[in-house]
Amino acid sequence: MFAVLLITRKGNAVSEAVVEQKGMIAFIERVGKRIPDPVIIFIWFFVGALLLTGLMGGITFETSTSGTETTQWQIKNMLAAENVVWLFDNAIVANWLGFGGGVLGVILIVMLGVGVAENSGLFGAVLKKISRALPEKLLPLLLVFIGIMSSIATDAGYLVLIPLAGLLYAGLGKNPLIGMAAAFAGVSAGFSANLIPATPIDVIIGMNAQVFAEAQGIPFENAQGEALTPATMNYYFILVSTFVLAAVGSWVTLKIVAPRLSQKAFEIPEELKITDFDVTPAERRGLRAAGIGLVLSLVALWGLKVGPLADYTTAEGQTVKPFINNVIIMITFVFMVVGIAFGVASGKFRSMMDVVQAMVKQMDTMGYILVLTFFCYNFLGLLSYSGLGAYITYLGATGLVNLGLQSYPVLLLVGFVLVTGLINLFVGGLTSKWMLLGPIFIPMLYMVNAEMTPDIVAAAFRVADSATNIITPMMSYAGIILAFMRKYNPQLTFGEMIAMMVPYSLAFLVVWVILLVSFFAFGIPLGF
Repeated sequence: MFAVLLITRKGNAVSEAVVEQKGMIAFIERVGKRIPDPVIIFIWFFVGALLLTGLMGGITFETSTSGTETTQWQIKNMLAAENVVWLFDNAIVANWLGFGGGVLGVILIVMLGVGVAENSGLFGAVLKKISRALPEKLLPLLLVFIGIMSSIATDAGYLVLIPLAGLLYAGLGKNPLIGMAAAFAGVSAGFSANLIPATPIDVIIGMNAQVFAEAQGIPFENAQGEALTPATMNYYFILVSTFVLAAVGSWVTLKIVAPRLSQKAFEIPEELKITDFDVTPAERRGLRAAGIGLVLSLVALWGLKVGPLADYTTAEGQTVKPFINNVIIMITFVFMVVGIAFGVASGKFRSMMDVVQAMVKQMDTMGYILVLTFFCYNFLGLLSYSGLGAYITYLGATGLVNLGLQSYPVLLLVGFVLVTGLINLFVGGLTSKWMLLGPIFIPMLYMVNAEMTPDIVAAAFRVADSATNIITPMMSYAGIILAFMRKYNPQLTFGEMIAMMVPYSLAFLVVWVILLVSFFAFGIPLGF
């Protein structure tokens, strides 16, 4: 039986209420709680892989990596003395800090810039400023759109936009849950879409996709044979997705959710005031300064693009694009400048030490990522070095070929989306799921059909992982959103909240898959 613990504060007393659920939601929650934390999973995976190599050492096989080219593999016995030495010699530097050319370092650098902007209060102020100016007729469309854009700073989206959306609808005399549902759909179900390139999610998925592909000799290229840029390889797709999902979310709100919720009773707590989410004078000063900072930072980037980081051609005729190759640092620079400008003007940052503390605070949230990647990257390093990963891919690809699926790439694509979406109901966390699925499916699907390039598989993962976020109890903010909604409907159950969000999840999943298949079928580049 599924239970949600809600904590409410009345004066100095704290009361607890337990809301129990039965049925499918309870089943998903029970299964989810039985699945170990991803860190523990990777520890056991490492031990299991180590033992398997001892049993399978010496097995040889052959895989096709590109066209008619083949690669010969032999599984190494990692329990042999020389390979045990390799495990210890490479555990820290090569397999963790240096894995995939320093993927971990790139992720941390991006989070520094986002941390300065987020902890300055910029994201929350922007959400309040935009949301309070929304016209009533366009409210659902813009709430979903702003929710999607807020995914760059998930805390602000969940903790500022969703309760603000409820207040906006309450001010119009309409059921606040309508606005909260629309905002929730944008923030969580549209999580992977955005207009901003090279977001932290882009970096995590793209950089690791490159590692997963190259570890087994899969070319890191798109369907046109062009080299992929990890952080922007899905940008065109997520750019279009932002507008498509905003329109779909608005339609679901107006045609399905609003008519249902309009018939239901709600109450407005006396302590809630629309002015609680007004932009303060200090925030107004900060936003003006942030606007100036944005312009100046973009001018600086343009100067770099046409100056020292301009494209050039080598003596061998190869075109080098230093600006694009360093786009992650460029985006981080913009966040830094805009965040510092807002923080100083609003009074949040009074010294450089405050800026440093903002970066440190963001790094505090990365502690779990450091632990996860240590065990995950060592496990992936073991798979790659021993050849066991290639053998697992070989077996999976052979099975799919025997089913005849190599002739139906669209089925492969849709099948991967459905598998990932199902797993997402039970296992939370984008990064941990990508570490589990990416190393297997990126090379496997390519070996089955060469049209399944790393960028299309990564895009399929993003679609599935995002669309089902709002209907799983394993989503980390699920209990918080329920608590927000219960302020207007104290009897609301978790099952009722999930039922409210199902139309968004299904609509996003169907339309997003159609959009992905359209990009694939018509050969439209997913990014640059």
